[in-house]
Amino acid sequence: MIIKNFYPALWLLAVTLASFSQAEDRQLLWGDTHLHTTYSSDAFANNNLTATPDMAYRFAKGAPVVHGWDGRRVQLETPLDFLVVSDHAELMGVIRSVYYDGVTRDDLSLIDSAKAWIATAILRDAVDQQTARNLFLGVLPEPTDDFAAAARDWDADVGWIPDLPAVEADAWKAITDAADAHNAPGEFTALIGWEYSAIPGGANLHRVVIGDIDAQTAQTFVPYGLDNSSFPEDLWEWLESTAKSTGGTFLAIPHNSNISKGIMFDLTSLRGDKMDTRYAELRRYWEPVVEITQIKGDSETHSSLSPEDEFADFENYPFYIQKWWTEYQPQPGDFVRSALRRGLTLEADVGINPYQFGVIGSTDGHTALPSAEEANFQGKFVTDSIPSKKSSGWGDEPQRPFGWAMSASGLAAVWAEDNTREGIVAAMRRREVYATTGPRIGVRVYGGWNLSAELLEEADFPANVLEQAVPMGGELMTAAEGATPTLLIEALADPASGALDRIQVIKGWTESDGGTQEQVYDVAWAGEGRLQTDGSLLPVENTVDLATGLLDNSAGAGRLTAAWSDPNFDPDQSAFYYVRVLQIPTARHSLLDKLALGGEVDTQRPDTLQERAYTSSIWYRP
Repeated sequence: MIIKNFYPALWLLAVTLASFSQAEDRQLLWGDTHLHTTYSSDAFANNNLTATPDMAYRFAKGAPVVHGWDGRRVQLETPLDFLVVSDHAELMGVIRSVYYDGVTRDDLSLIDSAKAWIATAILRDAVDQQTARNLFLGVLPEPTDDFAAAARDWDADVGWIPDLPAVEADAWKAITDAADAHNAPGEFTALIGWEYSAIPGGANLHRVVIGDIDAQTAQTFVPYGLDNSSFPEDLWEWLESTAKSTGGTFLAIPHNSNISKGIMFDLTSLRGDKMDTRYAELRRYWEPVVEITQIKGDSETHSSLSPEDEFADFENYPFYIQKWWTEYQPQPGDFVRSALRRGLTLEADVGINPYQFGVIGSTDGHTALPSAEEANFQGKFVTDSIPSKKSSGWGDEPQRPFGWAMSASGLAAVWAEDNTREGIVAAMRRREVYATTGPRIGVRVYGGWNLSAELLEEADFPANVLEQAVPMGGELMTAAEGATPTLLIEALADPASGALDRIQVIKGWTESDGGTQEQVYDVAWAGEGRLQTDGSLLPVENTVDLATGLLDNSAGAGRLTAAWSDPNFDPDQSAFYYVRVLQIPTARHSLLDKLALGGEVDTQRPDTLQERAYTSSIWYRP
């Protein structure tokens, strides 16, 4: 990002952020847990013909690489600390092999002719890109409201997926060998993982699976995919047995709950069974982290669910992954905040909270280029990576996704003991993680009882509070009489991006009738005179020059802190608290593309946005 007035206070933050991790036994690491390469079927079918895992890791480390479609040189502005190449388990490497190794139609003779696009129409017959996309859409599920039946039907019909175990094993070996080759403990971590891609009736139930294992261990099993089962609880059972047999530590990360048609965070299992203790235990253990933001939109909340939250509608993505368009209908089971509220209700019912998870961001790029920077956004697919292609939809229907509908998001921020596979997975398991929509906003949150604001400014913070507070992802138990939960919060702006607008605390809690409520509190902000008599804040100044996309960083703050005590605490009510940090407005990638194309373009998206960070919650349990 280019900043016209990058005032000295923000330059000092570069030094501050460098030492941000050294005040305790944790390092703040930045990474992407969700990236696809040429080995993913949908990536290859959309012209990612050459971008390998090796290229992905080199790009993540900051090296220049050649773009997988048009051959231009591309480079990440700020290298990552870790990366997961998470190619789809289903058809892993198969379409690539069809194209490069000449797998014949006879080899695929068992495939239903309507779905033989993978070997014929898209690749061997060399059709144009739009036809290829239409054929790709043609194998997606038909929309339905009976998701359990759709899952059962899909499981009964997986014979259309070609059984080419040697091809998939070769692809898995190449992917995992590349991870080991690039893994450098203490410097850069290449985690081994894949994507499980269940999508019954067009309801996104995808998970990214990662482990702290090495390539030799990974090559003892075949990644579990949709061709094994459409029911997530079967994935958890498989993870349980595989963890025992390999000695590895695994977890599954749900993503794009925003397009799950209400069932990612449902009140029952996908099979329609009432949640019991066993189900809740499995879900909480195997899914300790959820992806709250990525290229296909933001999953924090929606204005229809949080009508009092003026920042609820951020990077909405109203497109389901299915054969044809149906109207987008946001539901409580689609969004993280609603899931956190539901978790409180379910805990009261079954004794365990299945939705007691932390949050991260990642990209879900299918370009092998983990780019969440607005000015360096490489798109969802390689063909969305240049401005002139951004208006094209993924099919003939006008309501299909298009390049400018994508969000240049997000990043996973992990407070780990060290930059290793084991350290990062352990941090995710204890939920000491958070998400940003792209900028590297530094955030620390500690919760305890009646904590003093002075603790924030002591030189040894946060070491000075570790005996009396828990970090993000932690739990507060029953308080002494008269005690109040206090959050100590510190946020630092990304020196390469916009300054900070405000810090907010989002609280959710149970009521005596079994229902839940939520409230958003502004707890720190930049600038004087913004607080109104009704408690609201005037909007921060928008300093983006719409003629150039340049940012005048004169508004906002480089550092914000807060010691916030819950003014409405009831010790008999379960609650969660998480922090949202907002930047001042900056240029969205759609504005930069519009300007590059001459300015007379309708991108159908706003010119500016307020990037943000979301922390994992701290829970209070009576």
